[in-house]
Amino acid sequence: MNKWKVFIPVLLAIAMIMGFVLGTNLNSGDVIVSGNSPLKALRSRSGETQKLDQIIEYIDQEYVDSVQRKELVDKSIQFILQELDPHSYYITAEELAEMNEPLEGNFEGIGVQFNIQKDTVVVVTPLVGGPSEKVGIKAGDRIIAVNEEVIAGNGIRNSDVLRLLKGEKGTKVNVQIKRASNDSLKFTIVRDKIPIHSVEVAYMVDDVTGYIKVSRFAKTTFDEFTQASEKLLNKGMKKLIVDLRGNGGGFLDAAVSIADEFLSAGELIVYTEGRSRPREDFKASGNNLLVGTDVAVLVDEASASASEILAGAIQDNDRGYIVGRRTFGKGLVQEQTMWPDGSATRLTIARYYTPTGRCIQKPYTNGTESYNEEMYDRYEHGEMFSKDSVQINDSLKYTTPGGKIVYGGGGIVPDYFIPYDTSGSSTYYNHIIYNGLIYEWAWNYADKHRDELKALGSYKAFDDNFNISESIFEDFVDYASNNGVARNKSGIENSKTNIKRRLKSYIARNIWNNDGFYPIWNQGDQVISRALEVLETK
Repeated sequence: MNKWKVFIPVLLAIAMIMGFVLGTNLNSGDVIVSGNSPLKALRSRSGETQKLDQIIEYIDQEYVDSVQRKELVDKSIQFILQELDPHSYYITAEELAEMNEPLEGNFEGIGVQFNIQKDTVVVVTPLVGGPSEKVGIKAGDRIIAVNEEVIAGNGIRNSDVLRLLKGEKGTKVNVQIKRASNDSLKFTIVRDKIPIHSVEVAYMVDDVTGYIKVSRFAKTTFDEFTQASEKLLNKGMKKLIVDLRGNGGGFLDAAVSIADEFLSAGELIVYTEGRSRPREDFKASGNNLLVGTDVAVLVDEASASASEILAGAIQDNDRGYIVGRRTFGKGLVQEQTMWPDGSATRLTIARYYTPTGRCIQKPYTNGTESYNEEMYDRYEHGEMFSKDSVQINDSLKYTTPGGKIVYGGGGIVPDYFIPYDTSGSSTYYNHIIYNGLIYEWAWNYADKHRDELKALGSYKAFDDNFNISESIFEDFVDYASNNGVARNKSGIENSKTNIKRRLKSYIARNIWNNDGFYPIWNQGDQVISRALEVLETK
């Protein structure tokens, strides 16, 4: 089997997280600090800037075809910033609101998770305490009209649904629902602020070990993390696994605040320094919740910036163990500055350094294209599969207070390397994932059996009492065959365990959301298994 084909979906996922394939580098994979007014300390216009204005004016007046002046200015600014480094960029006013939502930690709407199934908008779940739940909308309801506009059976897209359902807090939207009982119901929903959670799940893996998955570092992340930690401590947690895999970063202060929970007063968490920005140290306050809790931090090649600050603080202070694969390697700090027209810039104004003094920013002197392709180079060099292939810069060697050797210059190298898991992979498996067939089948199954599954009472009871039987598995294979993925005997046999685990996990997600998905899916996770072993022996 070609390992490259197996690895493609992972690389594509990383690319989307880090903004590689989005045309413009609009992503949350940054260490972000608040900026000041754009008028602060800006020098008076020089001849060079006047020249730029004059050229744009000349193009606007004399170019052979008509041009959009605003678009021309936007593209010029974007080009200038991206020539500086891969993480400085310009954000138009139109893009800014959508981009900020995950970092702000909320948006305004009706509060449902939805999916489009067979040209129909289906409610996966109404968010607890949200405006839709309050009026009585249920999981499985079909939204067939919004404000008298029929949206079923007409090729509606996700963007159309969001346009119709999102809106300012306090505004009303009328929806028509088709329920499984064949009832047609109408609801008037008052839009409200809807939280976007960055702590996806928190649960006890065993009697003493908790697990917290953090997907980004937003304004609300620290509060979410402390609430999750307190919940697990009340359940007897003595050890904690913090999963930062796939976490592209976010706000610096969120990562610092979480690191503070593990460290003793005065211990250095991170420091920043730039040409025009003096060194600023961030130290632990001593108001820590988890100073007595053993910790393992899970990372991979898509863990970047703020994730690397947290992992670096834990590693450099000999506070815990880093498990997984080498992180992305993003050690630059962006300052976001708003401009009068509603646009913004994120300009790199400093580098951050871990407590031992290492900068983990990977090189970008060969240009943005080479920088973006570095992740593929890791695969080609075998780094995803072998610890011995990890690229280490011996000239950037540092020593922790406990005598451990760590390295700068390109991500954080974990204390315990876990190769990318290709077991159970096959071309057949990749095709059913690419086509979204596991998700679709699991949704249909959960929707059809919703009442009996809920009657089990909890995801734990579901996990104990429900298995993907051979007849259920065959039903899925038939479904895949009828939807474009033909049977492949060797592929099915090789990937059967993985397929069954995914099917069961996604059924649980459709009933109990992430609280049901992760505890089941994580049972086959080699990185988590190794973290449990490390915490057990240390």
